[in-house]
Amino acid sequence: MRVERPNPGFARASQQAIGGVEGEIRVMMQHMFQAWGSRGPKKYRDMLLNTGTEEIGHIEMLSTAVALNLEGAPLSFQEQVSNDPVAGAALNGVNMRHILPAGLAATPENCNGVPFNASHVYASGNIAGDMYANVAAEATGRVLATRLYNMTDDPGMKDMLAFLIARDTMHQQQRLAVIEELGGYEKQLPIPNSFPQGEERRKFFYAFFVHDTAKEVPEGRRTQGQSLDGKGQFKPMSSEPLGEEPTLQKPRPDSGAQTDQMGMGSSIAAAATKLVGGGSMA
Repeated sequence: MRVERPNPGFARASQQAIGGVEGEIRVMMQHMFQAWGSRGPKKYRDMLLNTGTEEIGHIEMLSTAVALNLEGAPLSFQEQVSNDPVAGAALNGVNMRHILPAGLAATPENCNGVPFNASHVYASGNIAGDMYANVAAEATGRVLATRLYNMTDDPGMKDMLAFLIARDTMHQQQRLAVIEELGGYEKQLPIPNSFPQGEERRKFFYAFFVHDTAKEVPEGRRTQGQSLDGKGQFKPMSSEPLGEEPTLQKPRPDSGAQTDQMGMGSSIAAAATKLVGGGSMA
């Protein structure tokens, strides 16, 4: 790992690959929790654990890269950081959390300083569903890594990112290989394939809903021809109401709604008139 020209701005950008929704923390936790909840053939649990462990190393690489890019970063507003007073006031785009709480080191957050959110970790307990989720995670992570690669001209950073991009290539292939080993998408779709399809509304199995008022059907593989699982035919279907218009009951008197909503407007008005006329509401 080497950084020839430290760049605090690139350190901030690299945080997205650590704690962003496309980042390595997400992918690491996703593989680990999928593994820890894996039921069925042990080989899939072992594969997920191996990949999750590798992702820990990727977090270490990126965190080290952030720290190296922060070496020499200004630690005070008195330091000359820019001839532009506005840019200088912002320390040239430095993430203040890199300086203040972290002491020139990486943090578990995205490029805007938002802490990692584990709600983006997908572990369903369904091996096929998890594999597709992992392909998507690796794909968005690879997109991010290629963008970071194009953002820097530092040879050391390009070398590190080229490695991470290569691993994302392998991990995409690895997840799809599991789907193939399970019999391919023809056998695995729909997910879960254990639900009895006889209980579904068969009319809508392979229908492509057309919501265009002109009812123009877009041409393409998704609207016509055999379904990918080989069990039916894609066909267009113009959308139409499938139920009655919903009607809710009036609000409860203690719900905080307006009297007119509750149908109490006339009685309230009558009571108010009586009070103004000298009556009593006690």
